[in-house]
Amino acid sequence: MAAWDLSVTVEDLGSDAPPVTLSVASDLHVGGVILKLVEKTQIQRDWSDHAIWWEQKQRWLLRTAWTLEKYGIHADARLVFMPQHKPLKLGLPNGTTLRLQACFSSSVFQTVMGVCRMLNIRHPEELSLLRPVEEKKKKKDKDSSEEIYDLTEVPLSSASRPCLYNGMPAHFADSPQMEAVYKMLSVTQPPPAPEFIAKQYRAASVVDKAHINGRWLDSSRCLMQQGIQENDRVWLRFKYFSFYDIDPKYDVVRLAQLYEQARWAILLEDIDCTEEEMMLFGALQYHISKVTQSEPQMLSSSAAMDDLESALQSLEVKMEGESSSASEMLENMTAPDLNDYLKIFRPKKLTLKGYKQYWFKFQDTSISYFKSKEESIGEPIQQINLKGCEVAPDVNVTAQKFLIRLLIPAPEGMNELYLRCENEQQYAQWMAGCRLASKGKTLADSSFQNEIQSIRSFLAMQKTSSGSHGNSPTNDEGINTHSLVSPRYHKKYKAKQLTPRILDAYQNVAQLSLTDAVMRFLQIWQALPDFGLSYVVVRFKGSRKDEVLGIAPNRLIRIDLAVGDVVKTWRYNNMKQWNVNWDIRQVAIEFEGNINIAFACVTADCKIVHEFIGGYIFMSTRSRAKGDELNEKLFHKLTGGHEAL
Repeated sequence: MAAWDLSVTVEDLGSDAPPVTLSVASDLHVGGVILKLVEKTQIQRDWSDHAIWWEQKQRWLLRTAWTLEKYGIHADARLVFMPQHKPLKLGLPNGTTLRLQACFSSSVFQTVMGVCRMLNIRHPEELSLLRPVEEKKKKKDKDSSEEIYDLTEVPLSSASRPCLYNGMPAHFADSPQMEAVYKMLSVTQPPPAPEFIAKQYRAASVVDKAHINGRWLDSSRCLMQQGIQENDRVWLRFKYFSFYDIDPKYDVVRLAQLYEQARWAILLEDIDCTEEEMMLFGALQYHISKVTQSEPQMLSSSAAMDDLESALQSLEVKMEGESSSASEMLENMTAPDLNDYLKIFRPKKLTLKGYKQYWFKFQDTSISYFKSKEESIGEPIQQINLKGCEVAPDVNVTAQKFLIRLLIPAPEGMNELYLRCENEQQYAQWMAGCRLASKGKTLADSSFQNEIQSIRSFLAMQKTSSGSHGNSPTNDEGINTHSLVSPRYHKKYKAKQLTPRILDAYQNVAQLSLTDAVMRFLQIWQALPDFGLSYVVVRFKGSRKDEVLGIAPNRLIRIDLAVGDVVKTWRYNNMKQWNVNWDIRQVAIEFEGNINIAFACVTADCKIVHEFIGGYIFMSTRSRAKGDELNEKLFHKLTGGHEAL
């Protein structure tokens, strides 16, 4: 074959150096080109991490056995020979920035796995990278002194779990400086100054929130293909709000960062909550920061104890599996009775709330209601099967409002109804029953009483113990309560008006340990009605106006932008298939009952929506039986689309 000249820029020679020209033939493989390059540069170093990047085609030539002809490379190709791992600035949920080595040649999914392995964050599939919100130029000049923690010397290991030493990965135990960085990752940050909160970018509407979701990087493509260069800044965030197997013993960093992401979502009003809930979040933040100062580490454990723990755990799972059939039969024979007068309301547009009282009866996983107790022997007015339904609380303890909001699956979407309970005791029992029934469990299930207890303790925390703040510790007067609530309350109340209210709520959480307080904060966050919703502005097929699609861990919701109301809800478990027409950038979904929807995306690429849906379906396939092994192939199959193939 005829020889021809190929020019390759070698990054290590510096930006001013001319490209290296090689004499090659089309049947020469990429490995041969690299060998010639190394010989010609005459630099003695480890070249094993280097590879060739093809600029015009935006792809890495990683198959070194392929020939230039097979890749389709000619003399006009602009090729760069450079390392695959480069420094990247990573903004964490707690507001700190790390500089670390990241892989620029593998998919973002694998890059995130490598970063999480280094930082000791389990279940990296729940996180991803997104482009930061642009800051104004003036701000950048001021903040140029921002502290960046350098971890570029830490090698990226290929082991699935890092080797732990004193409860932290071995590479953090090398020096006191590295140990301090790990502590910073695993400890919650002190409450920010109110001025700092006020300066942060806040989404003013659902559309603003939707724009943020247009910033997620594509999991199937590498950083270089998405225009991310060496030393660029990206954010690491939890993307899928489906947190699997949280264990405070192993998840110190994961829990601390998740808490920070939840806290900032509440402080910046990314998620709506009632005033009562805000006071409780404020009290928990105050308690967490107070306890953090006295017991700085959440939990660190020795390797021997970890092994013993995991052995006991697997034995427990094994024994549970063996004994379940006999115990289940016994339990099902003695299901507790649950029937009472409750009020029901079905919201329809343009109606005032009118609750009607009926006699309700709980049976297996469904509830039936009758005109009165006397008529409960006959046929019910309606029987509602709760299996697979959505159950959400709508509670205000001070106002004695105890509502259970039910979204019941129906072919055309979801039917919404509210049950009103008279008091706490009734609410705790019916709420527990509804939650179990939605998971397909009956009242006979052993977790029924535990569920009632956890609902009661949740209600107890929302109660304000009037006059009790008089005996609170004296140094509490020094707290700036504006650091614990969102800016809306800075305008509404003076700090000294907030103090007694937050201290009231604090009385109910003051006894919690640090880990319990963080877990409780996350539980209350997860119980908020809008939890886990990621918004995208879309245009439905046949519609003339933009609407908002909310993507949740188990459902899609359609929101009318003009009114802000939820128009329709579709659940993933009623989904038969979804596909994307990549040419016209349209997502089409088919649900059971011959329901088809299609939409084009306005504020985000349709690949982002496709990835959210596929990602959540992937999250639901994880189970203990499969262990910690991540099925990466299945993730790419569900989220990749034709561009990934």
